[in-house]
Amino acid sequence: MPADPTEPTLDEQIAAYQREFRDLDPQVEKVVSALGRLNRRMNVAYGRQVAALGISNAEWEVLKTLVLAGAPYRMGPGEIAKRLGLTPAAMTHRIDRMAGDGLVTRDRDENNRVRVIVELTDEGRTKWLEAMRAASTFEEELLQDLSSKERGALGEMLTRLLRRVEDAQPDAGGRLTDLD
Repeated sequence: MPADPTEPTLDEQIAAYQREFRDLDPQVEKVVSALGRLNRRMNVAYGRQVAALGISNAEWEVLKTLVLAGAPYRMGPGEIAKRLGLTPAAMTHRIDRMAGDGLVTRDRDENNRVRVIVELTDEGRTKWLEAMRAASTFEEELLQDLSSKERGALGEMLTRLLRRVEDAQPDAGGRLTDLD
């Protein structure tokens, strides 16, 4: 039984697709459909976790981007926007909210007064760490039925799939404007 009773099981979905499109490979469709559903459900779970911390998914993405940049966790808003696939206007609005909440600071670059620098605050780093702890617990529970060897193999297989998509769609890392 699916978690959402209004959504067909994967087998029901594949059977319906095969009824309408006889050339469908059911093994391929099962993998792709399962990945899509897993991604959607994981995004909902992560969204609930960060909401419980008083931040949004959008704010989490900025915090994560600053942490990935490494100490001292500083970047220009344009660079953050580019990494997240956002417009500069959307990034400005997001940074305004986050600065108001004390998650980041926004100051002029001392070497170039025209350039703005966004920096992670201690509060922002604390929120990032709390979110990581919650995500880590969730992810461990998600993979609890897989052995270490199975986890490694799954990670390698998914990485191969990711590389194939990245090679075929090199511009697909950001968000599509029609989905924002």
